[in-house]
Amino acid sequence: MSLHVDVRLTARDLDVALDVATGEVVAVLGPNGAGKSTLLAVLAGLLRPSAGKVVLDGTVLAEGSGTFVPPHRRGVGLLAQEALLFPHLDVTANVAFGPRSAGASRARARTRALEVLAEVGVADLAARRPRELSGGQAQRVAIARALAADPRLLLLDEPLAALDVTAAPEVRQVLRRVLARGDRSALLVTHDPLDALALADRAVVVEGGRVTESGPVQQVLTAPRSRFGARLAGLDLLPGVLTAEGLRTRDGGLVAGLAGDPPAAPGGRGVAVFSPAAVAVHPRDPGGSPRNRWAATVVDVSPRGEVVRVRTRLEALPEHDVQADVTLAAAAELDLAPGAAVHLVVKATAVRLHPTV
Repeated sequence: MSLHVDVRLTARDLDVALDVATGEVVAVLGPNGAGKSTLLAVLAGLLRPSAGKVVLDGTVLAEGSGTFVPPHRRGVGLLAQEALLFPHLDVTANVAFGPRSAGASRARARTRALEVLAEVGVADLAARRPRELSGGQAQRVAIARALAADPRLLLLDEPLAALDVTAAPEVRQVLRRVLARGDRSALLVTHDPLDALALADRAVVVEGGRVTESGPVQQVLTAPRSRFGARLAGLDLLPGVLTAEGLRTRDGGLVAGLAGDPPAAPGGRGVAVFSPAAVAVHPRDPGGSPRNRWAATVVDVSPRGEVVRVRTRLEALPEHDVQADVTLAAAAELDLAPGAAVHLVVKATAVRLHPTV
């Protein structure tokens, strides 16, 4: 079932356009408050968009002030962080609730519930009450409940966030198996790159209520084009405008680097991406041939095994941090501490220039 979204929600400063192909799983990534859960609420019918439309498999679910299909008629399943099972019903009745609400007979709903409970590996829990379940068991039951109504679209809002380190991998495997069937589209909101890698075909990054990056999960995590994608990948990123010579930043400075894949025509917006391991830290401007040199102030210093991660703020671009990885010996020799003035150097060959959406 294909999904087309092009919506605006003025009250939440959301303006998002994206498409999900039939059977595709798209991970929605972004910082807290970026609008990810708001987007899911719009798709589920819990919020009405100010403008634009939502179309699922050719059916308009919402269109500005016009068409608005209520949640129970959308064919959309929503799985949240918490299982939210009905405490007064046993597991079977919880899972049968969806089919019963859609008009299935009691017998048919029960049969469907038992089928799906077996599919997610908890058929043996059918007679238990929610209070008798562990967190991982309850979330498996919640997955079964979401699937029992055969939704055309599955919305997963941080489904593993509330689970402990033992339960999360087990439930992730259940979701992987369910989503791999390819018979329904899904949107997965998550902060965990492992969830995106294990479950999704493609990743969309949402920042400030806007899509800032979209592409295969592997690409977003290894060659990011958004600030949040770079943070997930542990890389440094500087935005600007692409030119024939490199990337021109807001302060007028030029970042030299190699064209990414695909290369971009000059004039468009882009980003320079590089690894903290490629950043050399000096107490003074070293001069010489390196084309990428910035004065900066140390913000934070944190040991990471055999290296020290130094987070700095650029003097010319104070809204942007640049991280550097240095050896313990170098950190001691440079006397790195918050507030220290340093100079950063990155070779052009270590920088990749990418266009942005």
